[in-house]
Amino acid sequence: MIYVGVTGWGDQNSLYTSGISPRDKLKEYGAHFPVVEVDASFYAIQPKQNVEKWVKDTPEGFQFVVKAYQGMTGHQRGEIPFESKEEMFLAFKESIIPYQDAGKLSMVLFQFPPWFECKKENVDYLRWCKIKMGDTKVALEFRNQTWFQPEYYGRTLDFMEKEGWIHSICDEPQAGTGSIPTVLHATTNENTLVRLHGRNVHGWTKSVPGKDWREVRYLYDYNHSELLEWKANLETLTLQSKDIIVLFNNNSGGHAAGNAKQLIELLNIEYTGLAPKQLDLF
Repeated sequence: MIYVGVTGWGDQNSLYTSGISPRDKLKEYGAHFPVVEVDASFYAIQPKQNVEKWVKDTPEGFQFVVKAYQGMTGHQRGEIPFESKEEMFLAFKESIIPYQDAGKLSMVLFQFPPWFECKKENVDYLRWCKIKMGDTKVALEFRNQTWFQPEYYGRTLDFMEKEGWIHSICDEPQAGTGSIPTVLHATTNENTLVRLHGRNVHGWTKSVPGKDWREVRYLYDYNHSELLEWKANLETLTLQSKDIIVLFNNNSGGHAAGNAKQLIELLNIEYTGLAPKQLDLF
């Protein structure tokens, strides 16, 4: 089965009735899509009450892809606010228990930064992360092209298969070492993650004065032919993996939700068990 959603629910204004409180957006989001990525967990390990509310606000079969905290993936600059990596991983694992108890945790996404290159110490760290996460399903996304260079391509995929990492397959601009190609290869036969970041090559590599880099990098609207291309890609992946989660991350211009709905229509999918849609009567 293919499950389509977006990364984060806060910025998807096209989905919501006017004047909606930010606290109620996830409730309405659940009327449109069966899955969402939690990106707040990347910036801070979330308090239990936040996660419990998100679980409560979503339908029974709803699924969360939870992004690993930035200290776990080496994004954070400076000291991490924990005495040790073990303490940090333990705090994160405790934070995801409400998702697990409700049967709503699809997987945890470890997205590594562009400077996390293919070398022995990083391979060792990936092994360590997998051990620390125990039985939790974990997805792995690279941002450094060395992992898929010809001499490492097959070994990277073999490593992910042997270690039990779910492959996070990307669609993103091909902009040098800090980007990876689309590799249509599932590393488990149960789950695969696809994240569509857009194809804004200029925004991927350049900053614009006065604008947050995210506003520029993820400014992209997939056209019909590009979505058809991904329809074919997903049909290929369904032969390799039972369940595929597709997340649109092109949020900067508000295109993610619209592109997600277009793809659902192209795939001729009708989801059941979504939340009831709110009626804007005035």
